[in-house]
Amino acid sequence: MPANDSSDVQSTRRNYLQYGSALLGASLLAGCTGDSGSGAADQTSTSTGSGSDSGTGQTDTESTETDTGYTASIIPAGEVHFDAAPETYVVYNGGWADMAFALGQRDGFITAGNMIPGFFFEPFGLDVPAGDDLPPLRSEGKGWDKELFIEYDPDVILMSPEYMHGVGWYDNWGEEDTEWIAENVAPFFGNNMRRRRDYHDHKLYTLYEGLERLAQLFQEQDRYEAMAAVHDDLQSEIQSRTPAEQPAIGLINGGSNPATGEFFPLNTQDEGYEMKPYRDLNVASAFPDSMEGGTIDYEKLLEVDPETIMVHWGIGTTGDTNSFSAEAFREQYVTPMEEDAVGSELTAVQEGNVYPGQYGEQGPLVNLLQTEMVAQQLYPDEFGAFHPESFPEVPEENQLFDRERVKDIIAGDV
Repeated sequence: MPANDSSDVQSTRRNYLQYGSALLGASLLAGCTGDSGSGAADQTSTSTGSGSDSGTGQTDTESTETDTGYTASIIPAGEVHFDAAPETYVVYNGGWADMAFALGQRDGFITAGNMIPGFFFEPFGLDVPAGDDLPPLRSEGKGWDKELFIEYDPDVILMSPEYMHGVGWYDNWGEEDTEWIAENVAPFFGNNMRRRRDYHDHKLYTLYEGLERLAQLFQEQDRYEAMAAVHDDLQSEIQSRTPAEQPAIGLINGGSNPATGEFFPLNTQDEGYEMKPYRDLNVASAFPDSMEGGTIDYEKLLEVDPETIMVHWGIGTTGDTNSFSAEAFREQYVTPMEEDAVGSELTAVQEGNVYPGQYGEQGPLVNLLQTEMVAQQLYPDEFGAFHPESFPEVPEENQLFDRERVKDIIAGDV
């Protein structure tokens, strides 16, 4: 970028949106030192509380309001100041788009780099393009592209600021480039909540802790409270009806290849919203710690012989980008197991208990659907059978949460 691009871009930014009292570098340092649990470090005028956090352990979160606007904060972005609620945004991981949609912000969505398939949002009356149809955040052969961020001109970037340089995908992108985006295009606001990664050792928010922070940013605390209530009701309903003895499943990554006998075991209890439905349902991992994070073959899988095998991400990565295909899932994962001499001996294969597992990227909307889905996969006698051919549609008598109530919350009827 030419040296004068910075001032040119700054002059085109909406004058009501500002970065906080410190630039990104300082925010990263401050964000890593700890978090008081409040939405801002200092309260200078009227505060708006958002109440309890649906079992996340955070009981009160405040955003600071002043005569010239308000602040919201999240680790590692730090404190961000706004004169008015942002109207447009980009995300990288689609869970942040899901969170924004739940807070009534669908119209401000510009694009995502790793989007949840659009069919997940159909039960909530939301029209969301497939990921392939969204404008890119990266350029072919170039990686992250400053010019694309300038072109989209978002009011806020809903992703962890350290994600762009911390993952290390592109040699030509460093922390100084991320800082340039924050100073000249839009502030970052996010936390890599899906899973723990090697490049950060700070707080990893739970899904509803992150949603509460985002509600501060958009000034949508009432919608947050309403969504948290729906989530609590679903959790109570499931926990009151599941048996005391919880199952242990064989969770394998969607990158596993049954045709070649290569499987990647995962831990159902790992930190992050990626595994939230399994943790909420107390679903243990059938794999010993020594297997998790590595590669195993059919012989090792048969040694464990889990009664149920779930393919992580499977519900969103088989078929096209706008639907799940039960036929494609069977062809890719189940049939090769049935046709393998060792794989055919697996209990899960013989009893028809190989399921498409939940999609790892999720916000509150998709999480409601997927928690219901996992409950039906594991306890069909109690919650009704899971029908892969029709997902995400579920017969009304088997629905565990009120779709119309969620639609009302998104529409602002809280």
